[in-house]
This record gives sequence, C-alpha cells and structure tokens, in this order.
Amino acid sequence: MNVARQPVSSPTESLILVDDEDREIGFHPKAECHAGQGLLHRAFSVFLFNADGDLLLQKRSAQKPLWPLYWSNSCCSHPRESESVEEAGRRRIHEELHLECDVQFLYKFKYQASFGELGSEHELCHVFAGYTTCDVIAHPDEIAEWRYVSPDALTREIAADGDRFTPWLKMEWQRIRTDFLEDILAGIPE
Repeated sequence: MNVARQPVSSPTESLILVDDEDREIGFHPKAECHAGQGLLHRAFSVFLFNADGDLLLQKRSAQKPLWPLYWSNSCCSHPRESESVEEAGRRRIHEELHLECDVQFLYKFKYQASFGELGSEHELCHVFAGYTTCDVIAHPDEIAEWRYVSPDALTREIAADGDRFTPWLKMEWQRIRTDFLEDILAGIPE
C-alpha cells in the first residue's frame, strides 16, 4: 500500500563527510556527494526481519537517481547533522516504511560503487538489524515495491540474478549470512 506523504530527502540536504576512521570532517550537499566517484560520507543500512525470519526487501523508486528500481535491503539512507546513526535509522524506517522499531548495530564498512556515468555511492556504512510485526506503508517517492523473502531464497536470487540488487545489499548480505544471521534469527521476539 502506498500513501502520499511529504518528501523525506532532497538533493540539497547536507551529508556528513567522514574520513576512513568514520571521523566527521565536514558536510556537503547530497547530490555532490554522489557525483563522479563520490565523496566518502556516513550512511546506514537496516535489515528488518518478521516473526517468520523473512527479510523485508524494498525495490527502490524509479525516481532514485542511483540504482532506481533495484531491489535493496529494508531501509538505507544517511544521518543528518547532530543525529546519531541509530536515531537516523529509526527515523528513516518510519519515514519510508511507516514502521516503529528498534535496531541493533552489527558492523560498519567502507565501499565505493559506481552507477555507470550517473554517479556513485562512496560510503562508510553502519549496518543494523531489527524486527517488525507491523504492516508496511511504503513512501511512494522512495519505494516502488516491497516484499518479504526468506534468507535462503534471497541468497538463491542473488546468485541467480545479482544484477537486480543494489551493490551494497549484496556486500552486506554476504557478511550478515556469514557472521550474524544465526544470532539474528535466534533473537526473533515471540
């Protein structure tokens, strides 16, 4: 279900520039951070699981300048100035998915991925996991479609047709499967 809501992001909003150690070194407009090879900035990715252990995926809106209509993890974005990454994750989950949930930090990593000549992601990305039992109400400017998928099915889909998925999802899912998935699934609230 999609409902009309206020925009939640803008090409002119400031992103937090960081060094390789995730120390803040300034701020820059979002569109410029994603131009060319990209400027290293702080970001986050959230993986939300339901009571059955299935992962919530979203297909990015056709309006997205980078990786439009690609399947990605439950939610991903950037913290704002003076906002913790965890606070930003909870805020964005509500803005994009209309869900309220807590998230748990898993790990962080740095990556750079280019989307042809249109721009790049160059992020120091904090990865979180959480649980939800609520119904998704997707923000139409951010999400074209959403669905739940079992961990095994997602792994098979990526292996069979990885080009349908964002690069950060593929990198993060590989690490989550290896190092965190067993604990995430064991911790699903009853």
